[in-house]
Amino acid sequence: MKIAKILFFFLVCFISRAQTEKNIDHQSILWTRYYNQLLLNEKWSLHTEFDNRLFLKPVKENLYVIRVQGRYKINEHLETGIGFTHFSVATQEPEVSYTFKTPEYRGQQDITWKQNVGKVTLNQRFQAEERFIHNANKVSLLPGTTFSWRFRYRLQADCTFWKKENQYLKTILSDEIMFNAGKTIIKNTFDQNRIYAAIQYGITKNIAFELGYLNSFQRRANGIDYFNRDIIRFSIFHKIKVSKKV
Repeated sequence: MKIAKILFFFLVCFISRAQTEKNIDHQSILWTRYYNQLLLNEKWSLHTEFDNRLFLKPVKENLYVIRVQGRYKINEHLETGIGFTHFSVATQEPEVSYTFKTPEYRGQQDITWKQNVGKVTLNQRFQAEERFIHNANKVSLLPGTTFSWRFRYRLQADCTFWKKENQYLKTILSDEIMFNAGKTIIKNTFDQNRIYAAIQYGITKNIAFELGYLNSFQRRANGIDYFNRDIIRFSIFHKIKVSKKV
């Protein structure tokens, strides 16, 4: 039954990508991220993320992200989180420049299930987001915000293939699909699909580097045009233990 569900998930992803290939805008982007995990005790942690995204052809600012979330470990397999995110979007098209940045404020809640199968850790995350995007036109920001929901499901597999004392190397493969919902969502119920592959190197028990490739295939709000984005992502993970028992 689990295998059938996984195959169905990837079939949905394939169908989503099989949409008409008219009006697809190909982009190259660099994502750089600092991810801090403040481990309060065995159950609770506070995660803070700073993410900057930069177009490469031509070189131009895309957006930056600040995300804060509290996480609670329910048991060995389940954990949940609730948080807040602020986006500041310079432009979604590197050929187009604006004299202002469009803010977005987003609440998020998730539940994550983990299961070890040999050397592989399977990870499933269900996440809901409440998005408040500031109204804007091509000239300036406008009064008010537009609200919508977004629902996300991610299936991920991690495999540690080398480990020595506090150092390790592991590979990460994931696929995430996202759907929009709400009164303002008419033509873009399917939002995007993200396929990600990366290598993570833990240099100490508290610091790790990750380098990966992410392909994002996203439908735009008009329901006709798409972004097909080739993304290089570099991340720094930093754990800080408040309690010696963690």
